[in-house]
Amino acid sequence: MSNVMLFHSAYGPRPAVHAAAERLREAGHRVVTPDLYGGRTADTVEEGMAIKDEIGRDELLRRAIAATAEHTDGGVVYAGFSLGGSLAQTLALGDVKARGLLLLHGTGDIAEDAVTDGLPVQLHVADPDPFEPHDWLTAWYLRMRRAGADVEVFRYPGAGHLYTDPELADHDAEAAERTWRTALGFLAGLD
Repeated sequence: MSNVMLFHSAYGPRPAVHAAAERLREAGHRVVTPDLYGGRTADTVEEGMAIKDEIGRDELLRRAIAATAEHTDGGVVYAGFSLGGSLAQTLALGDVKARGLLLLHGTGDIAEDAVTDGLPVQLHVADPDPFEPHDWLTAWYLRMRRAGADVEVFRYPGAGHLYTDPELADHDAEAAERTWRTALGFLAGLD
């Protein structure tokens, strides 16, 4: 059983985030879903990016750190959707006790001096993905490996960016189901 910090996308803490958390709980994991937007949600990616920009990346990161602080002693698996994946990645690379990193639809920049000791990382991403182009993913993968992470990348041809959210046009039920089966196996392997 893992302690999972699951961060929402730029859309905010929508029902799909809570459904994902429930799915993880049903598999026996403890899951916390911090609300980094203070209760706000967006109906479009443009609205979500406007909320993100209004709050600012530094403040979002501060909120993520504050939400995580009381849960890190026993080791946490950081996870996130798109923007939330980027935040989860930053936290995981800065936490020597991190047990794993599960990225759904998103990655982030990696500091040149980032170092981790075999951190298990699993990324699930659409192929192609307008926010995660092939060149970026290749460079990201190589930087994560250079930092010492044990990385697996799963690509889903034809799926839209946030394909696990059944309320969005991006939704791809088959890709979403494959993602969750693989992610649950990843989490089970961390126990």
